[in-house]
Amino acid sequence: MKVSGFTFVRNAVKYDYPIIEAITSIIPLCDEVVVAVGNSDDGTLELIQSIASPKIRIIETVWDESLRIGGRVLAVETDKAYAAIAPDADWAVYIQGDEIMHEDYLNNVREAMLRYKDDPQVDGLLFKYRHFYGSYDYEGDATSWYRREIRVVRKRNDIYSYLDAQGFRKGQNQKLRVKLIDAYIHHYGWVREPRALQQKYENSRKFWHSDEWIEEHIVKAEQFDFSDIEPIKLFEGKHPAVMHERIARKNWSFSRDLSKKHYRFKDKFKLFVERLTGYRPFEYKNYKIV
Repeated sequence: MKVSGFTFVRNAVKYDYPIIEAITSIIPLCDEVVVAVGNSDDGTLELIQSIASPKIRIIETVWDESLRIGGRVLAVETDKAYAAIAPDADWAVYIQGDEIMHEDYLNNVREAMLRYKDDPQVDGLLFKYRHFYGSYDYEGDATSWYRREIRVVRKRNDIYSYLDAQGFRKGQNQKLRVKLIDAYIHHYGWVREPRALQQKYENSRKFWHSDEWIEEHIVKAEQFDFSDIEPIKLFEGKHPAVMHERIARKNWSFSRDLSKKHYRFKDKFKLFVERLTGYRPFEYKNYKIV
């Protein structure tokens, strides 16, 4: 079985992405990892070049700024990396710059890839998610956070990154057929030093909205305001080993009174049904579980 990894990145130093940790987390699964490094102005290319693994293969890209609405440029950059992986790969492992694949589940991922390698009914593997917010001690507890997403796909010409690169589709906008596996991705996109997070937030809106929309809706600030958030809860598990050093360097304070969580009625209903049955009503699913 041959496995390739792929990801994309740009200005990871400036916006404090845990890209080294992200890439490192999938290396044990992969025979190679293709990293599409976009035109950066902060030493991102040198950062990726510093990864001490012969499995890393870098391709340099230029982002098309005209594809900013709806996050389309992110999918295009994902597709560049996907197209560059070994054509004879059986599986392709995708990771984004603020995601970490937890090492406790690597064997589960490997076993699933072996189990379904020759099953034409399976296009990919579906992962569970934990979304962290404000601090490494808190995770999202509202239905606005997506629970699952595809992070392993077959290497095929008809598979492509969908919309803003959250997931994948095939052919003429068909959902992939996937197996849900017991494996978690930790998403740290909303855990950063508040000034770096504000810079990342303001910059990232450029890949979804026009200048006029940003001018009207995005408030310029020195640091990110964590007060206007949906419910969170204490994280009681353990973080991936590759994150331990970064977590130890945390240099800001964040705390919440969890007794004052305010759920919207529809969230209360969804969570009640989910806790009772395991099924979340009205959940957006960019895949078909088989």
